[in-house]
Amino acid sequence: MLRGISPIMGPELLLMLYRMGHGDEIVLADAHFPGESNCTRIVRADGHTISDLLEGILPLMPLDAYVEHPVIMMDVVDGDTFEPAVEASYRRVLDKYEADNYEITKLSKEEFYARSSQSFAVVMTGETAKYGNIILKKGVIESL
Repeated sequence: MLRGISPIMGPELLLMLYRMGHGDEIVLADAHFPGESNCTRIVRADGHTISDLLEGILPLMPLDAYVEHPVIMMDVVDGDTFEPAVEASYRRVLDKYEADNYEITKLSKEEFYARSSQSFAVVMTGETAKYGNIILKKGVIESL
């Protein structure tokens, strides 16, 4: 463990975040997501919710301020159900760490899968809420 870094942030996830460049995207995928068949770089974070991982990631990685939508979720398929508390829990964490209060944009299931297949990495989580998937676009780290 390290000071200032959440203990749920495993070494593989920290390495992926470190290796990402400005504009690279990382998918935090729910337990239902076909990560292994969707992306070549997979990080396992089983047993952790996406909200908890956002709490660990966002203090370390800024979102891209140069794009309109650095935060993307999968839209609900017609006729399916969605729990609004999922997005609300993500919004609370985003508001805590991102001063720009980014709007969460939605992509259809097919568009989300296509976008995630081009991502830098997919983090497979223990999130069981349907439509819990979220894509984050990495921003620029300001000089320290």
